[in-house]
Amino acid sequence: MSDTPFGFGLPPEEPEDGDKGKKGGQGGPANPFGFGPGGLPGGFPGGADNPFAAMFGSMNPNDLGAAFQQLGQMLSYEGGPVNWDMAKDIARQTVAQGTADGVKDASVGIAEKSAVEEAVRLADLWLDGVTSLPSGANAAVAWSRAEWVEATLPVWKELVDPVAERVGAAMGGVLPEEMQAMAGPLLGMMRSMGGAMFGQQIGQAVGTLAGEVVGSTDIGLPLGPAGRAALLPLNIEAFGKDLSVPSDEVRLYLALREAAHARLFAHVPWLRSHLFGAVEGYARGIKVDTSKLEDVVGQLDPSNPEQLQEALQGGMFQPQDTPEQKAALARLETALALVEGWVDAVVHEAAKPRLTSADAMRETMRRRRASGGPAEQTFATLIGLELRPRRLRDASRLWASLTDARGVDGRDGLWEHPDMLPTASDLDDPDGFVHREQLDFSEIDKMLGEAAQQRDEEGDDKK
Repeated sequence: MSDTPFGFGLPPEEPEDGDKGKKGGQGGPANPFGFGPGGLPGGFPGGADNPFAAMFGSMNPNDLGAAFQQLGQMLSYEGGPVNWDMAKDIARQTVAQGTADGVKDASVGIAEKSAVEEAVRLADLWLDGVTSLPSGANAAVAWSRAEWVEATLPVWKELVDPVAERVGAAMGGVLPEEMQAMAGPLLGMMRSMGGAMFGQQIGQAVGTLAGEVVGSTDIGLPLGPAGRAALLPLNIEAFGKDLSVPSDEVRLYLALREAAHARLFAHVPWLRSHLFGAVEGYARGIKVDTSKLEDVVGQLDPSNPEQLQEALQGGMFQPQDTPEQKAALARLETALALVEGWVDAVVHEAAKPRLTSADAMRETMRRRRASGGPAEQTFATLIGLELRPRRLRDASRLWASLTDARGVDGRDGLWEHPDMLPTASDLDDPDGFVHREQLDFSEIDKMLGEAAQQRDEEGDDKK
């Protein structure tokens, strides 16, 4: 899976313990589509950088007809910024190939469905005692990897389209009008190619992710249909393979996490739009550095695709890292840390007295995040964001401290409005936030009521 298919550079990694030293970040590829050498027509070298390899495979002569048909469909694409039909096809193909350990996708059996339903039912029962938020799952479902792809693609579209659209608009807008007129057919082809490139890389990312996730909320966002807690039995089996933990405990612990996410997103109505709004804010902040374009535009022949390819590979349209983007990513990172920290704290409180493996399972999940699990890979791949495990741990400690200091109702009441939630600076000083004196709104209401009553009485006296 490509690290940065949109050409966005990744931010520097932060150490797990939060020390000041930072590892050097890896910059993204030199062009916004993530084309490798030879990534455009004019020679199709094999390898991971070839965008057609995922579609055409080994180019068996018997498949050449289908391959050229796909190529024609790609070049004739006239839809949005991402060719989602291609993304879906490639995601399904990626799933069908199986994971690196050779495990192929398989349909979910009746026994597995029953086990998932029972695990979610029991998880919801346990969560009732540790959170004031009621159940958010009207149904529990067990998905195969292919079913996960089908069920989550609508949300991936909502997540990715704003970024891809802004990149495409920024690229097209920097060309002078006269050049756009001259290069009309070529630009149309480039838009089709761009939609295909986005679709190809997103399809690969989603297909790879389908082989890793254990539910519908692994990346901290509600990817599945509202009101459904979803688990993937095949991936849960792989997840618990080397843990020396009974399979029913692994399933139950992961059901707790899925059900906790479901409660949060079902009963905090602003949360979903807050998270997706941060992604859109990131997209709005995308700018294209035109200085390099000005240097080459006079020498660029729009009728020469190879010359345009070289300009793209030279970073002519590479997006800049703007303050707007940094601010939006900071908001998203903090919100996701708060979501995951709350889930981590609540699930541990529910599991600790009941599961002997609770501590081990919790640490496994944290190490999974720290080593680049589904959440980190997906956001780093699609929008250039790496979740910082240090932030997740800080958020979990903060929510646990809030439970001790204010109780379950006081802790969960902070989700009533985004302005009430801890900020990034509060994650740096959780004790300060927990013990900060809270305004007593009941006293303020009482004072306002008394003032209003006094005004009314004074008005009556003047009559």
